Amino acid sequence: MQTILVRLALSVAVLCSLHAQNPPPEKPHPVEITGMPPRSAATDYAAHVQVGGLTLAAEFAGHNVPRPEDSLTTDNYVVVEAAFYGPNGKKLNLGPDQFSLQINDKKPSPAVTFVVVASSLKDPEWIPPDQPKPKSKTGFGGGGEDTATLPPKVPIELRRKMAQYIEVNSLPEGEHALPQAGLLFFPYRGKTENIHSMELIYNGPAGKATLALQP
Repeated sequence: MQTILVRLALSVAVLCSLHAQNPPPEKPHPVEITGMPPRSAATDYAAHVQVGGLTLAAEFAGHNVPRPEDSLTTDNYVVVEAAFYGPNGKKLNLGPDQFSLQINDKKPSPAVTFVVVASSLKDPEWIPPDQPKPKSKTGFGGGGEDTATLPPKVPIELRRKMAQYIEVNSLPEGEHALPQAGLLFFPYRGKTENIHSMELIYNGPAGKATLALQP
């Protein structure tokens, strides 16, 4: 019995030692969604409309995600920069789920979160490394060359940086003091040249409004 207790004590000591040497990984710090810096006035956007006692302003960015240094791109979504203006100290409950986008008189598409957009982001400034030359086919039934190559992988740090950017600059959820601006994302894979009409539809605490946007 004593031998068993000694062995059990040794096992517990070993486990505790391993746990101390390999502490659990730290959880990543949450990113604060602050939205885009609002412009000086609602008239600085391409379009604006009154919603109750507030002003909704917006500008269509196409498949580009605006950044100070350069724009990111996404083939699967289009981007709208939207902002609310009101009296000093006025607060408004906001959220992407209050918006939808109607393109070419088709059924309006609700805004999607930055989470689903992140995987489609591209940085035009990123130059992929030289790809290896295609390998010649070998073995039976072969001949010629295998020209199929996999697309270059974007470095994980760059993917993380792009995803974090759209997360921080998305239109934030919850109650916020005005003015407040942020990015909205809507599914659309077509060319912006094929858009002949477009309306941003808002339905939220401030009321209801439809804002015509220019492609």
